This record gives sequence, structure tokens and C-alpha cells, in this order.
Amino acid sequence: MQAIAARRVVSAIFFMCGSAIGVWASRIPDVKNATGLDEGGFGLLLLVMASGAFVAFPFTGVLVDRLGSAPASKIFSVMIVVSFTTIGFAPNTLLLAAAMFVTGFCIGALDVSMNGWGAEVEKGLGRPVMTSFHGLYSLGAGVSAAAGGLAIEAGLSLPWHFGLWAAITVPFLVWFCRQPWPQVDTGGGEGGKAPLFALPKGALVLVGLIALVGAFGEGAVTDWAALYQIDDLGYAESVATTAFTVFSIAMVIMRLAGDRVIARYGPVRVARMSGVVAFLGCLLLISGINIWVVWTGCFIMGIGYAVMFPLAMSRAASDPHMSKGSALAAVATLGYGAFLLGPPLLGFIGDALSLTASFGAVALLTLALPFLAGALKVRR
Repeated sequence: MQAIAARRVVSAIFFMCGSAIGVWASRIPDVKNATGLDEGGFGLLLLVMASGAFVAFPFTGVLVDRLGSAPASKIFSVMIVVSFTTIGFAPNTLLLAAAMFVTGFCIGALDVSMNGWGAEVEKGLGRPVMTSFHGLYSLGAGVSAAAGGLAIEAGLSLPWHFGLWAAITVPFLVWFCRQPWPQVDTGGGEGGKAPLFALPKGALVLVGLIALVGAFGEGAVTDWAALYQIDDLGYAESVATTAFTVFSIAMVIMRLAGDRVIARYGPVRVARMSGVVAFLGCLLLISGINIWVVWTGCFIMGIGYAVMFPLAMSRAASDPHMSKGSALAAVATLGYGAFLLGPPLLGFIGDALSLTASFGAVALLTLALPFLAGALKVRR
């Protein structure tokens, strides 16, 4: 019963965290326009957010060791609502950079703590549920991004939009923080408590690269798809936000169905096909033939990238050469690093060439997935 109750609570926090990302993704063009920065300068701001997350990783590891993943999730769920709200009210670029650093810290910290709790719940239930957690994360992001498009259409300003999201989220936080926090006791893994920046070994290096490529593609669509449509293709801002919405819908569909698909065809075959699908989606997005082709490309990319990170985490937990904690920490760091550092890198490419070239780089990197997929097979 503890694991069942914990699953409901963890599902809720994944959804809430995803909704925060959706709010951010829907208003990125407005944030960029408010600063007056070009792609390269705005890429530096995204790098500030990424650096906040990397500062959070070791700190959160210590906090989770001392308090447990459930109480840490409680702390950072409150902090992330406060930090996201400050982005909407930042009066200048300097304070915006500070707000983005704190927000990046909260994103990284909550990602680590809630995934740690999710792994405990999965072990307590005795069946895979991590993919469904990530599916709810994507659902929250998609719903919030769609609402963001409506907010833009209605002329809602950044402060009002971020403030309204926070006001809607507060009742959830009150419920969330009052839960009994049923912690699933999974015991200590081999080698004791794992450092968050553990280095992968053997085939786990390739598994980490799978997480990196998948997260790189997801981060590219989250932070740059709307700007790519506005700057390179000339579409209206209210229309451009739909790309991230359809991408998130595809992620939800595939992640909620992912456990059954993987059980039937195996992780290696699913990863190979997913890599091919994601690459084809990238090509459609880059083509820019019309808005429907672009949205179709985003949808196909969502299908392709959806299971990469959950597959990598599941493989890490079964690694025969590293303790479970060390393996999960190593793969998670690579994945989150790509999600947070990839968009600034794409911003620099977009500034030097174009955002079309940035997504071309994403497509080329995605081609590696079918070749890396064999690493998902556990060899004992």
C-alpha cells in the first residue's frame, strides 16, 4: 500500500514539474524579445540556467542522502514554483539571469529527487512504472504549453501568465506538502550511497550517450522550436507554440504505451526504431515546407525521443559492473546535462548560421541512436 500511495504522489509531482517547463517553453520568445538579445546572447542566458542545474546536482545528492528523496522533492517543488514566478517579474536582464540561475537549480534538484523517489516506487511495486512517470511529465508540459498559446492569443503579459500559473499550482502544493510521504525502503545498493557525478564504465558509457542524445533532442524542441518557426520560417508566435504542444502529446502517447512496447519487442529493437523515427521527424521539421509538415515533424520527433531516457535509466539500474546508485547517477547526469547544455550550444550555432542549421545538428546526432542501441542489452 505504501508504494501505491507513493506512486500517486510521485505522478502528481512529475505532472507539475512538466507544467512548469510548458509555461517556460510557451513564453521563451517573449522572454528573448524582452531582453533584446540575439540567439547567441540568449543562448548565454540559457547557459546560466544550465549552470544552476549543475550546481544543484551534487547539492541535491547530499540532501537526498540526509533527508530522503521524498522530503527533498517536497522542498524543491515549492522552490520551483517561486523561482519560475520570479522569471516573469524580472525587471532587467541581470535580475532575469539571476532568476534563471535559481530556476535551473530548482529544475535540476527536483529532477534528481523525484526520479530517485520514482525509482524507489518502481522497486517497491515490482514492475516498471518509470516510463509512465515521464509520460505524465510530458502531459503536464503539453497541457501547459497549449494553455500558454491561449494566453499569448489573449494578450496575457509575462508577469500575469507566470503569476497565474503559480496561483493555480499553490492548491496542489498545499495538498502535496501535506501527504504522509510514504517512503519505499529499497535498501542500500552495492557500494553504498552513490556520488551524483559518478563516471560510467564499460557499455554504460554508450547507455549514457543514448540518454544524452535523447535529452539533446528534447531540449532542442523545448527551447528553440518556437523561435525557429518565428525567426527562420516567419510564422506568428501564437502559432509557433503549437509545435511544442504536439511534440509533448507525442511524448505522452509513446511513454504511456512504452512499457508494453518494450516488453513485446525488447529495448534494443525499440531504441533502434525510435532513433530512425526521430531522425525522420527532424528532417520534416527542417524542411519547413508548411506549418503542418513542421508540426508533423515535431510529433514524429516526440515519438522517437520519448523512450530514450527511460530506457537508459532502466538499463543503468540493471548494470552488472556498477552499483545501481552509481550507474543511475552517471546516466542521469549525462542526460540532464544534454537537456540543459544542448539548447545554449544550439543557440550559438543559430547565431553563427541559422536555427535551421541547429536542428540539422540535432538530426545528425540522432543518427547515432541505432548504433548505440545495442548497449541497452545487459550482458552478464
